[in-house]
Amino acid sequence: MPGGVIGGIVGGLPDVPRPPAPPPPAQPRAPIRTGGELKPPALITRVPPVYPPIAVSAKIEGVVILEATVGRDGRVEHVRVLRSVALLDQAAKDAVLQWKYAPLLLNSKPERFILTVTLTFNLT
Repeated sequence: MPGGVIGGIVGGLPDVPRPPAPPPPAQPRAPIRTGGELKPPALITRVPPVYPPIAVSAKIEGVVILEATVGRDGRVEHVRVLRSVALLDQAAKDAVLQWKYAPLLLNSKPERFILTVTLTFNLT
C-alpha cells in the first residue's frame, strides 16, 4: 500500500471538479414602506379606538401617530408609536392591531408593508 489507502480506489479518482456550492437560503423580503408612488392597499376593517376612561376624566385629547407593519394576509402584525400621548397610546395600538387591509400585491405576489396611521382623539 505504498502511497495508497487501504480500501481506496486503484489508481485514485480522476480529476473531477467539485460541485458548485449550494445557493444561500432565500431571505424573506423586508416590509415595503408605502408612500410616494406606492399607495397602501384599501382598508377593509377599521376598528375605532376606545377612549380610555382615565383620559376622558382627565380631559386628555390629542393625536397619536403609529407605524404599522401589515402582513401578507392584510392583518396588522406590529404597531409602534411614533408620536405619543401617554394615556391614549395603548388604545390607539389596540385598535390598529385589529385593522385589516387588502393584500399589497407586487408582481402578483402578496408582500408585507409598512404604513403610518394617525389617530385623533377628541372629546366632543
